[in-house]
Amino acid sequence: MQDNSNRNSFTLNCRGRLVHWPTAQIMGILNATPDSFHAESRTALNTVLERAQTMITAGAVILDIGGQSTRPGAEMVGPDMEISRVVPLINALKLAYPQVLISIDSFYPAVVQEAVMAGADIVNDISAGLFYPEMLSTVAALNTPYIAMHMGGSMENMHRRKPTDNISQTVLDFFIERKAACIAAGIKDVIIDPGFGFGNTAEENFQLIRDLGLLKILDCPILLGVSRKSSIYKTLGVSAAEALNGTTVLHTAGLLAGANLLRVHDVKEAKEAITLTTYLK
Repeated sequence: MQDNSNRNSFTLNCRGRLVHWPTAQIMGILNATPDSFHAESRTALNTVLERAQTMITAGAVILDIGGQSTRPGAEMVGPDMEISRVVPLINALKLAYPQVLISIDSFYPAVVQEAVMAGADIVNDISAGLFYPEMLSTVAALNTPYIAMHMGGSMENMHRRKPTDNISQTVLDFFIERKAACIAAGIKDVIIDPGFGFGNTAEENFQLIRDLGLLKILDCPILLGVSRKSSIYKTLGVSAAEALNGTTVLHTAGLLAGANLLRVHDVKEAKEAITLTTYLK
């Protein structure tokens, strides 16, 4: 649920735990994968607690755990492999940092079920429930907030689709339908992610940032996930490792447009962007 008195504030009910944030917040990325595009985000069990502590100290309130890379050309793994990757990390994190919210980044209902039973508080689904029809009912039964993302196509073809006439209108129409489907399934808190980098051209990605405020009419918190993505580093002619400054520029633009949650690799810099943009409104 979004607080319309402040475009960046929002409230979530995480399995009975009510949390309210008066400003935008940070979700730190912890990838339990060997092949995520940003090497420094790859986390193993023996390093997860140290990396999590760094993120929490810098200001992350949610840690997003994923066991499947979604970069172009990534090998798809099944739910059993994902479960083996993410559940031990979630167990370790919940034991060490019980106050921190954990998000499970998966499009498999079976993974979501196991992750929430292990302690995850939020479900982050790049398919918005379209890959597996039982996902929405699974999330509703688990009583977690649900992050639904727009993807331009499927995992196999999203990077080959033709540009749309108006990507912002396409994304808005998509979320009008998906929000209704989530509510019909019984999901109480829906967060929307416009899917920066998922099947869009660079021009479309930048249009989504320019028009981010259009999505506020949905009355859902907005997650912005632009961190070190190719539209940034290819436009600047640098590598993903050198894309922090470009990421911060887009974080600033997104925050001024009303983003509620930043999904990031670099927590300290994102927190600084949140702090400074509060003085620009």
